Amino acid sequence: MNQRTVVLLGSTGSIGTQAVDVVRRNPDRFRVVGLAAGGRDPRLVAEQVVETGATTVAVADPGAGVAVLEAVTRVAAERGVGAMGVELITGPDAATVLAGRGADVVLNGITGSIGLRPTLAALEAGSTLALANKESLVVGGALVRAAQRHADQVVPVDSEHSAIAQCLRGGRRDEVRRLVLTASGGPFRGWTRDEVKAVTPEQALAHPTWSMGPVVTVNSATLVNKGLELIEAHLLFDVPVEDIEVVVHPQSVVHSMVEFVDGSTIAQASPPDMRLPIALGLAWPDRVPSAVPPCDWTSATAWTFEPLDDDVFPALRLARDAVQASPTHPAVLNAANEECVDAFLAGRIGFLDVVATVERVLCEHRAEGDLDLETVLAAETWARARTHELLDRR
Repeated sequence: MNQRTVVLLGSTGSIGTQAVDVVRRNPDRFRVVGLAAGGRDPRLVAEQVVETGATTVAVADPGAGVAVLEAVTRVAAERGVGAMGVELITGPDAATVLAGRGADVVLNGITGSIGLRPTLAALEAGSTLALANKESLVVGGALVRAAQRHADQVVPVDSEHSAIAQCLRGGRRDEVRRLVLTASGGPFRGWTRDEVKAVTPEQALAHPTWSMGPVVTVNSATLVNKGLELIEAHLLFDVPVEDIEVVVHPQSVVHSMVEFVDGSTIAQASPPDMRLPIALGLAWPDRVPSAVPPCDWTSATAWTFEPLDDDVFPALRLARDAVQASPTHPAVLNAANEECVDAFLAGRIGFLDVVATVERVLCEHRAEGDLDLETVLAAETWARARTHELLDRR
């Protein structure tokens, strides 16, 4: 078994820290050669450098570079490790530079559309891209697909898409009738539209199943996250959005399913632990033994599935509309949502205002120009500016 070199983008976030744990427990399989982080937690970056032996660190905040290097020296001394020669890359393009260095695997765990350039850089360098940054695919779907050199170069790390990729091993693509994405339903499953009007940021951040960053957690509460995942599934597996269904599964054990033309449905089940799809993303197409504890089939349990309430959570409809409108509408949806989530967390708008504002911005967008990176980024810039205009009028 050849040891794979790995670059972790967003190393101090939820996906990144769990990826470090996967690598720690499988040193014969993986060797981290680079880490990328924003720079807000120099101590954690330093601990990851010392623990993994990474030789390159990319820090988005230019002012945090010195603090990271100083922290590496302190942590190394505390743990009795000798002096470590670490290459430092700083600035807004640092993660993109690191992603393009040609590691065997680049795990993109960055949150938000800023992950698009690193995604493209990793693909252009020929690395396998373990993709947890769904926004880069949503925003630049056609660009990402054009940069892909072969079908297995992009390996999904989202639990739902990892599940689908595993289920698709059970049949040919021309035998697939539809994909079924599961959703936990978030903290407000079963609530009425009147009840969710008064939802606070603290309530929205209390996800019943998963531990995630604030933006992804709010997206899970509004179900915008499931809309982004629908777009991601459409692009990853080349399945029309009308052939992708979403069902609510509160237990979050069945991570998604594939229905075949003969009536058979194959589901992937495991406890809700992101280390399993992360391990698969790093090792694909191989499995990593004991990546997570399996389900306990000797204990009585029950799984339930129920339809999504589109009236209370219209985000899924917006995602379908965006895909059908133009290649840049998904980028507008994502950009407007990122700005609205920030406003909601700051207490400037209500919970229902998030998706309502996104819908208005989507309706106003007019796609123009050839589909290239500049066009996509221009659509994003317009969406953010228009969203701020609407929010400032409130």
